[in-house]
Amino acid sequence: MAVTDAQSTQQALQADQLISRMDRVPVSRFHARVVGTLGAGTFFDAFDIVSIATVLSAVSATYGLSSSQAGLLVSAGFLGQAAGAIGFGLVSERLGRRRVFLAALVVMGVFALISAVSWSSTSLGALRMIQGFGLGAEVPVASALLGEFVSARQRGRVTVLYKLASPLGNLATSLTAAALLASTSPETAWRLLFAIGGAPLLVALAAWRLLPESPRVLIRRGQLAAAERIVTAMETAAGTATSAPVPDTPAGSAPGADLAATRHTELLSPQYRRRTVTAWVLWFTVFFALLGGTAWMPSLYVKRVGVSPATASLLSGAVTLASIALIIVVGATVDRVGRRRWFLTGYTISLVGALLAVALGVTGLLHTWPALLVSGGLMLLGVSAIDPLVYAYTAEIYPTRMRSWGTLSASSWRGFAAVLAPSVIGALVDNGIAFVFGLFAAVLVVGLAVTARFGMETKQAPLEELGQ
Repeated sequence: MAVTDAQSTQQALQADQLISRMDRVPVSRFHARVVGTLGAGTFFDAFDIVSIATVLSAVSATYGLSSSQAGLLVSAGFLGQAAGAIGFGLVSERLGRRRVFLAALVVMGVFALISAVSWSSTSLGALRMIQGFGLGAEVPVASALLGEFVSARQRGRVTVLYKLASPLGNLATSLTAAALLASTSPETAWRLLFAIGGAPLLVALAAWRLLPESPRVLIRRGQLAAAERIVTAMETAAGTATSAPVPDTPAGSAPGADLAATRHTELLSPQYRRRTVTAWVLWFTVFFALLGGTAWMPSLYVKRVGVSPATASLLSGAVTLASIALIIVVGATVDRVGRRRWFLTGYTISLVGALLAVALGVTGLLHTWPALLVSGGLMLLGVSAIDPLVYAYTAEIYPTRMRSWGTLSASSWRGFAAVLAPSVIGALVDNGIAFVFGLFAAVLVVGLAVTARFGMETKQAPLEELGQ
């Protein structure tokens, strides 16, 4: 027994030293490879999520859908995302981050290709729902994985800037849809767009070779030799490798590696309940506005202010470009300014846009595309800026044993919000745009109030410290 205790103590010490070494490694080409691989998956995740929105009018024309039916079609994909986030989340701590990421990419790619040859609106909705299982898991698990590779000083910047892949994917969808709609028939355009969404299968092949598992996951599994190899590769790439032993950390001076077992119900334990509820509110409110607005803005441009579908896609692309610029600003400053302050800023920007749209709608001035672009674009800009922070923040507030589960389960509220938003908007839009943006404003007020009251700051703190 004495030998076993000694071995256990030595393994715990080695695990703590590996964590300490990881947190001293600066960003290097190793991280660039991880970001590039994860970013490619996230790019096509975003491409596939908004593809239905950019060609919704064309799909509706093909299958003769009403506004309410079109809303239900959009909601089907988001319902799949909610289910996928919970389903993958339940097994993610056992399977590991890397396997969940690969599985999500395969589901995304296969069902994107099949949806391109759908034969009815019912079949398309079912296929989009199944594809959503992968879409709901990919970005949350990628964010959790990436954050576990980056030191506390740079984690916010790297994870936020990695998430630029999402608006870039959105932009690519808008531009591709505009080109296809302008050059082919509406039905051919949307089928080709969905077929392009099969590209995650190629990303999965690359990730199989290039993407390592998180050393923190390997440490929890007792695979210390495998974790050692990855940490050494990180140090070598950064030019910080040394043959000298890492000094022992004085007892009690810093939290050690998380080696405890995963308990799924721990999310709602007294220790984590407040941060869990705050994260759920963040996910629901941010993505109710972001995905609901993104899904319906192109159709609002077409049906309410009379622009062509191709022009609507270009206007959506302009908002995406502005979002990219603001996300770069957030990424450059988040490790100094902090997550909480940026959350409050983003909510405020978005709320101003929603209230402006309500005022213009009530006064009858929201009938031109510039008015809709400014007010609706401002609302989307605010939530787009904090979209990456939602992922990064959620992956920071839990310990390693439930980081993936916590992030994925929280992200299911994105799916629930996105299921509800298009359907409700589809029902409200015929009553006037002011009603739609009034709903957005109410949801944003809730998110702003909860975050201001309960949001915790996580900037530049080690993951092991935040997880306590």
